[in-house]
Amino acid sequence: MTNDAPAIPLSHLDHLWFQVSGTVCNLTCQHCFIGCSPKNRSFGFLSLADVKHRLDESVPLGVKEYYFTGGEPFLNPEMVAILCETLRYGPATVLTNGTVFKNEWLEALRDAESNSLYSLEFRVSIDGVSPETNDPIRGAGTFDRAMRGVMQLVEHDFLPIITATRTWSDEKETQVVGSFERMLKEAGYSRPRLKILPTLQLGAEEQRTCGYRETERVTAQMMDGYDTSQLVCEHSRIVTNRGVHVCPILIEAADSLLGRSLAEAVTPFRLKHGACLTCYQHGAICSNASSGSAR
Repeated sequence: MTNDAPAIPLSHLDHLWFQVSGTVCNLTCQHCFIGCSPKNRSFGFLSLADVKHRLDESVPLGVKEYYFTGGEPFLNPEMVAILCETLRYGPATVLTNGTVFKNEWLEALRDAESNSLYSLEFRVSIDGVSPETNDPIRGAGTFDRAMRGVMQLVEHDFLPIITATRTWSDEKETQVVGSFERMLKEAGYSRPRLKILPTLQLGAEEQRTCGYRETERVTAQMMDGYDTSQLVCEHSRIVTNRGVHVCPILIEAADSLLGRSLAEAVTPFRLKHGACLTCYQHGAICSNASSGSAR
C-alpha cells in the first residue's frame, strides 16, 4: 500500500512551523502524539539565532504565518525574544499548555504585538471542563494551572484559542463544546474561542489506546476530487534542530526530514502514514480555525 500512497506537492509555503522547545515539556500528557515530557530530549531547542536564520530564509518563499510548538515552547529561555522577533516578519501563533506564564513575559509580548503590523495568537491546550475530566489525561492539577494561564492571557488583552483533543464519543460533541463555552465564560473569558482536535494514534496515545492499522491509509483513489489544500503538507513545513520536516505531526518519522534548508524541503511527500488519514479526514488540524468567537 505504501507504493500506492499519493504524493502531495507543496503548492506554496504559507505556514512555517518551529519545534522551538524540541520534545521537552513540563507535562506528560497521556495522549501526546510525540510523547513529550520533562525527560524527552530526542529533539533539542531552537535558539533565537536559529529562528532568525529561518525567518530570513522564509521571506523570499512568501511565508504568511509562523507557528511555534514543542514540547512546551515557554520552556525555551529565548521564547519571548523569539516571538518579538517573529512579529517583525508576520503573524505568529504559539501552542502552549499555559502553565508556566510570567506576567512580565505577557506584558512584553503585548507591547510587541501593539507595535507590530501583525497579530500574536496563543493556543492553550485544555482537555476537559473540570479537573475531573482534564487531569486524568494531562496530569494532576493541570486544569487549574492552565485556567490560570488562560485568565493571565485575557487580562493582558489576548483572546486565546482553547484546543481540546477529542477523547469523547461523537454523540457527545455538541454537549462537550457547550460545556467548554459555559465554563470559559463563567471563568471570565467572555469571548471564548475553541478548537476541537482529533486524536492522533501516535506516541503516548498509541500506548494509551492503539496505533493505526495498516489499512488506515490514504489511497490514490481517495484523492479523486479531494481538495488537497486541506492537508498540512500542501502548504506547511516545520523546522526542528535536525532540519526541515514535512509537518508537525510526523517529525519522528524518518521520511519526514526533507532537507537542511527550506529550499530543499519543497519536494512532494507521500501520504503513507496513518496520521495522514486523520489529516485527510478532518483537514485544518494545525491551522487556527476555531468554532468559537473570532478575534
